[in-house]
Amino acid sequence: MITADGQDGGRPRGASNRLVAVVARTVSGVSRWIGWPERRRTLELYAILAVQAGVAAALAWFVAHTVLGHPSPVFAPSAAVGTIAAAIGRRTRRTVELLIGVLAGIVVGDALVWVIGTGPWQTGTVVTLAILLALTLSRGGQVVTQAGGTAVLIVTLAPVQRGLEVPRIIDAVVGGVIAVLVVAVLPVNPTRLIQRAARPLFAALIEQLHEAAEGLSSGDADKLAAARDGLAELDAPLKLLHDAVSGAEEAVAVSPARWHRRREFDHYRRGTRYLGLSIQGGQELLRRAATAVRDGEPIPSGLPSAVHYFGDALALLQIEMESRHEPDRSERLILTAVDRAAEAYREGVGFSGNVVVAQIRTVATDLLRVIGRTEQEASARVRERFDRRQGDGAAEDSAAPGRP
Repeated sequence: MITADGQDGGRPRGASNRLVAVVARTVSGVSRWIGWPERRRTLELYAILAVQAGVAAALAWFVAHTVLGHPSPVFAPSAAVGTIAAAIGRRTRRTVELLIGVLAGIVVGDALVWVIGTGPWQTGTVVTLAILLALTLSRGGQVVTQAGGTAVLIVTLAPVQRGLEVPRIIDAVVGGVIAVLVVAVLPVNPTRLIQRAARPLFAALIEQLHEAAEGLSSGDADKLAAARDGLAELDAPLKLLHDAVSGAEEAVAVSPARWHRRREFDHYRRGTRYLGLSIQGGQELLRRAATAVRDGEPIPSGLPSAVHYFGDALALLQIEMESRHEPDRSERLILTAVDRAAEAYREGVGFSGNVVVAQIRTVATDLLRVIGRTEQEASARVRERFDRRQGDGAAEDSAAPGRP
């Protein structure tokens, strides 16, 4: 309440503002503690799986129960959900593994329950033998999970439902097939899937590179180390991008309307691989840069400039990818980073500085692979650009006044 003299007659505003600040910090801390930003990005990426799984389970149960007349089609929706949730982008292989596991569980479960009956030790025996059989048929993973789970269901259901061995196998096949069909009819948007996964990764990578460039320019080894650690923490978003690219490839492969874009998403897969290599190279670059600063080695301006150019190149590359333009401008920035490294090398660097220059060339080569250049093209362009800049510098030095 505001009094006649203009003063706040209620709770002081300062206390209210402090309370709001405390609540905001608490919410922010809890959010970071539970990893909510990462969980939210994962939820956005995989939300379509929930829809696909629900539709596939409903259709599988309908076909097995209503069309085929199976009274309790437990394995049809189970197989459908297992196929959908197995792993985005790997459903063809996972479907085969799932069916192998289900079949192993059914065969062992039905055979042994008929002989030894049901109970705690019988359940343990059936599960153990079902998993061992599954391992002889495959390498493990989804096969083992499905074999063990199916064996448990067999032991549990067998006393009340006999003579369903063949229907159970049919249900499993129906569920897997329907899951694949649902993925074809309700595919993810491949471009949007990749963009959602790439944006946070690129944003973090660009930020860390610019932070590192500032640390290198100011001689702040701690800032370089923090940026290096920031790059090391990009494993989770990089894995998310790998999964998104796999899911996009799968959507293109199973959806006839998108078959014409298969080559485009194959390029994304290769590019993501080399993006991961460039991040690893960046970590080594920053590790040696921090060592050079701590050892008091000379840091020519070309070194932080090169790192800045890498950050700018990635920002431009993201725009070019989303707009589906040729990455010509980002390539020019990558090669400009090589120019700056060559200038720094000519100016003079120490032992660790030499490693930094070499890593800049390595990262530049990997980034050129990201945008689609072959290994030979990328290596040749980086080497040619570096040598040319070295040659230009030597010519300038020899032409300088007063030099013999």
